[in-house]
Amino acid sequence: MNTKKILRYIFYPILTFIGFVVIYAGFAYCLSRIAVDSEPNAKQEIAIYIKTNGVHTDIVVPVKTAQIDWSKEVKFSNTSAADTTAQYLAMGWGDKGFYLQTPTWADLKASVAFNAAFGLSATAIHTTFYKKMVENNACKKIMVSNEQYARLVEYIAQSFKKDESGHFINIKTTANYGKTDAFYEANGSYSLLHTCNTWANNALKSCGQKACLWTPFDTGIFLQHGSLGGK
Repeated sequence: MNTKKILRYIFYPILTFIGFVVIYAGFAYCLSRIAVDSEPNAKQEIAIYIKTNGVHTDIVVPVKTAQIDWSKEVKFSNTSAADTTAQYLAMGWGDKGFYLQTPTWADLKASVAFNAAFGLSATAIHTTFYKKMVENNACKKIMVSNEQYARLVEYIAQSFKKDESGHFINIKTTANYGKTDAFYEANGSYSLLHTCNTWANNALKSCGQKACLWTPFDTGIFLQHGSLGGK
């Protein structure tokens, strides 16, 4: 094999990868800056929140309202604290391998990243109970009507995988992040085009709230709500 062929085999894949990253980043930047406006004249009846850890967006809802008691399916007893005084429940959808096998970025395996990027692994919902919510750059309150909240409830509930009796399926694991969180089996496939933040952005769309046209990152979501998500 001559030198030109060797260089071709080395550099073509590298250039292709760089080109893909540039195109992906460009689409992500542009489409996340295009806003989907909130529904006009909606009543402000229930407070929900969007919350980011700097990478991943959770949707935070009241544990109990007249419409639904989430604790009947996302049980306090599935957390190590089992604290029934919590008032809010954060839920985030994502790749199961990332959630359970990657407690820190240093633990990320190439196989987990590859499977997640190309939709080859299962998904999970990470749930966390909170006693109160504090607004800041990384946590924004959004007021919705009862009817909008009902749509959000339906969207989130459909994201949970259910057993034969129709109950959410708790994942028994020691990979929990703290004393107030738990994991559940989820529907759907994670990929570069449908990430945890895409799911959260679609949740906002489902209940008529301001959102991005499309985004794989949390930054776009929080820009629409007047924040960079603490970045």
